[in-house]
Amino acid sequence: MKMVIGLRNSGDLAGKIAKKAGASYSPLESGNFPDGESYLRFKKPVKGNTVYLVQSLHPDPNDSLIELVFAARSARAQGASKIVGVVPYLAYMRQDKRFKEGECISSRHMALLLERSLDELITVDPHLHRYNSLSELFSVPAKKLSAVKEIAKFIDKKFSKDSIIIGPDEESFQWAMTVAAIIKHKSIIFNKRRSSSRKVKIKIKKGFDWKGKRIVIIDDIISTGHTMVETVKELRRRKVKAVHCICVHGILAEGALKKLKRAGAKTVVSCNTIPSQTNKIDLSGLIAKELK
Repeated sequence: MKMVIGLRNSGDLAGKIAKKAGASYSPLESGNFPDGESYLRFKKPVKGNTVYLVQSLHPDPNDSLIELVFAARSARAQGASKIVGVVPYLAYMRQDKRFKEGECISSRHMALLLERSLDELITVDPHLHRYNSLSELFSVPAKKLSAVKEIAKFIDKKFSKDSIIIGPDEESFQWAMTVAAIIKHKSIIFNKRRSSSRKVKIKIKKGFDWKGKRIVIIDDIISTGHTMVETVKELRRRKVKAVHCICVHGILAEGALKKLKRAGAKTVVSCNTIPSQTNKIDLSGLIAKELK
């Protein structure tokens, strides 16, 4: 029997996944003891079931990771036949090398904790920068899903065909180019120069008439929003008609949403991989197809 368990960050998404997959659903009871230690309890017996633990590792990636690990190990101790981690947003992927002497390569340690607790992992558009695939990190089967088709459907429904899809830098262009190809929109890549984690400069392609154009910027993650903010500012200076921002994972830390609106973004939309007021693109159907 398939059983979907919604952990603290992903209860709503987990319920939708269970319904579309025809699986039973139960939220995980969770809380904290007075000293801050985590308390977890399964509300339904998991013995003999394939258990899908749905937990995005944001917000509070440290607590979220520990809750997922504890839930997985508890499910195994209580006799679950198989334990699959459904982690729509996989945190700790940015630190994929030792940039300075003495640094922790946290992506590898996160992977070690999960692979020792899960039989399989399912995630959505993880930030694979220096890793070619999840198999370089995980020894258990790890499936990477992509939100590009769902984003393409959203754009096709909401925006006219003359809208231009932008990738603000080389990393984001893989999403922008793929989405544009699916719905046959024009796509353009910009260049980004980063001088620090909070300071970037965007270079816009010359020789193109931007005036009056409707723009859709696509990226995998909006974290502090600095890349998006600078891109929006540069486009607004060129008298575009409107700028819309779309991402897979809407972290929107440090007041990023307000900054984007102040910079001139007309709308900011994210997929529902993590809890956010900007979530408009539902990925429950995409994930439900993977529950076998």
